[in-house]
Amino acid sequence: MWHNNKKVTRTFTSRHSQNCHAIISTIAGWKKVKTGNDGGVTNVFTILTAANAHNKTVDVFIDNNVIERVVMR
Repeated sequence: MWHNNKKVTRTFTSRHSQNCHAIISTIAGWKKVKTGNDGGVTNVFTILTAANAHNKTVDVFIDNNVIERVVMR
């Protein structure tokens, strides 16, 4: 499901492979970035952190509590 025009309020990553999470405004809890492709995880997490750092909004597609796609506005 797409959630449009949302703020990224926090991001988190660790040294473990493909372990990236974000908190999106008005959506409960931490959401993990979908794993399976190193480049895809990196790209989605880069957009999320840039949106957070620069106070931008995003459109984010979340399925089964996992962030699959994101577009910065």
